[in-house]
Amino acid sequence: MKTASSRFFSNTFPAAYLPRRVSIAPMMEWTDRHCRYFLRLISHHALLYTEMVTTGALIHGDRERFLAYHPAEHPLALQLGGSNPEEVAFCARLAEEHGFNEVNLNVGCPSDRVQSGRFGACLMMEPELVAECVAAMAQTVQLPVTVKTRIGVDEQDSYEALTRFISTVAQAGCRTFILHARKAWLQGLSPKENREKPPLRYEVVRAIKQDFPHLEVVINGGITTLEEAQEHLTLLDGVMIGRAAYHNPYLLAQLDRYFYGDFHPLSPRHGIMEAFLPYVEEQLAQGIYLSRITRHILGLFQGQPGARAWRRYLSENAHRPGAGIEVIREALRRVPQGFG
Repeated sequence: MKTASSRFFSNTFPAAYLPRRVSIAPMMEWTDRHCRYFLRLISHHALLYTEMVTTGALIHGDRERFLAYHPAEHPLALQLGGSNPEEVAFCARLAEEHGFNEVNLNVGCPSDRVQSGRFGACLMMEPELVAECVAAMAQTVQLPVTVKTRIGVDEQDSYEALTRFISTVAQAGCRTFILHARKAWLQGLSPKENREKPPLRYEVVRAIKQDFPHLEVVINGGITTLEEAQEHLTLLDGVMIGRAAYHNPYLLAQLDRYFYGDFHPLSPRHGIMEAFLPYVEEQLAQGIYLSRITRHILGLFQGQPGARAWRRYLSENAHRPGAGIEVIREALRRVPQGFG
């Protein structure tokens, strides 16, 4: 099997051709560059997103660390957290200069830490400010500027409030909205609870597409199978899958056939790991700890014989001093090759 780096990937996707039919959600602490490279070995076409990166981190921190990625990860979007129009525009330019295919503004994260920085879901209450941020980015870069948000926040959860938000931000130059089909509570719920307790209201997202047919509307939240994704795509432009793809990454193995008409030979799970090993060796040589990489592959054999032994061996041994790819090879020996 070829490694991801040996395939052809382009960072010059025109905005209209970015493959947003299926994308993998930005997830803090999860969708780092190691995770994204691994997922790209499974799906050639799904649009990948970085973790949210704050404007402050890019302006005042080690921006090269936050913006680093492997060319094989394309198509790839950078998600920004911020609310200062000049700062988000500056960071959008950095995204363009570093070859990202899209810049996305986070207007959906409800955590206290994010709120204290005046970004994330609390910005739903300030549509004019979000519009200013979008306009500043759109005027600065040629990249598509997109917004990921909720369907409401706190008591401001009427359909009229959502349409007002969408209309205001769209007029500023946003043509793609990724809607998590839950409202967000800014107080009283943890980020985890905000992903689970507010009820899913897919009908609201479908209504937005019906009322704004000229916009690209992508749905997110609670989607766990490709069959569910296909059902949503009968009425919407795209589907974003989150934790289901992380906990069971082989879910994506059929994605390219289902949604992109790419019938390349399916790689078995063992084959994916063999293709991943050269990348792991490169990262280890650069001083990256093995456990920072293997935490993203624990779910590869989900539902298969040997899956528990695979997870246990990696969890118990990848953190050991000097751990190398022999740990992965030994873990693979615990999974029968005849299964996936």
